Amino acid sequence: MSKTKVKKTSSKSNGQLHHLKRNDGIPFDADLFKDIHVNRSAVERRAATLGKRRSVKKQWQAAWLLKAITMMDLTTLAGDDTDSNVIRLCAKAVSPVRKDLLQAMGMEDAGIRTGAVCVYHNFIKTAAKALEGFDMPIAAVSTGFPAGNIPLRERLKQIELSVKDGATEIDIVISRDLVLNSNWKKLYKEVAACREACGEAHMKTILATGEIPTFAKVAKASWVSMMAGSDFIKTSTGKESVNATIPVSLVMIRTIREYHEVTGYKVGFKPAGGIRTAKQALNWLILIKEELGDEWLNPDLFRFGASSLLADIERQLEHHVTGRYSASFRHPMG
Repeated sequence: MSKTKVKKTSSKSNGQLHHLKRNDGIPFDADLFKDIHVNRSAVERRAATLGKRRSVKKQWQAAWLLKAITMMDLTTLAGDDTDSNVIRLCAKAVSPVRKDLLQAMGMEDAGIRTGAVCVYHNFIKTAAKALEGFDMPIAAVSTGFPAGNIPLRERLKQIELSVKDGATEIDIVISRDLVLNSNWKKLYKEVAACREACGEAHMKTILATGEIPTFAKVAKASWVSMMAGSDFIKTSTGKESVNATIPVSLVMIRTIREYHEVTGYKVGFKPAGGIRTAKQALNWLILIKEELGDEWLNPDLFRFGASSLLADIERQLEHHVTGRYSASFRHPMG
């Protein structure tokens, strides 16, 4: 097998997550977002150009795909999850690419692993035991995931229990009815209460954009969630009929940029649901680089919510090394 070297990039942030200053939030101020209007046609035109204007090939593509792995929340959120599934997921998270492929690319000592694992509350302790000694974040979905239609006090209790069991990141879901009815002040209070319940655990706020009818409401919900102290804003639960798309991601990313310009706080972004191919992953990485810059291309500020994406990335890396595609079943738990 011939070696095809890939330029090494630092993976220090992958083992020292959460070192950036957190978004402490700001007092609720509707004047900051009330007049937002989004030109849907312009957003869709911009999104449509991504895969056409940029082409990443050969060793540069391999380098980008390795970087994508380090920003992946490797996820299992199935009704038939078991302890053994979660243990296998954790093993894949700490060793996501076959060693022979890494050696062929000269990346065997780069410390390539995923950004986190994401599980249901019941499996936090299983994941913590499997990841003992690896210093990898454990994300847990909470607050009545995926619908969120339970009383706030129960949502807050779920967060507290997840943190107590060892979750270092909490993925919450917002009440979509508050967005649909433009009840922004109440949404702010709910998200702020969740942030307080998280304590030191970082909070990703899921907007479930597939259930929000307009880009303007997506932008306003993003603003309110960040004002209330979200560390990340996230597109989807992965359970909606429409999940992460480039147009809705563009809207959310630009609110992140505007919020940073106003407050100085950097908020992370996580697209989730429906991202299954390496080509799709590259499009999101290009979008982040062009709209937010290289500062956001690290696990502290960008994550993919992914369950099957890793398998396709590993297949692409094998093709880069050998010139041949392997069957997807040779890359399990991706």
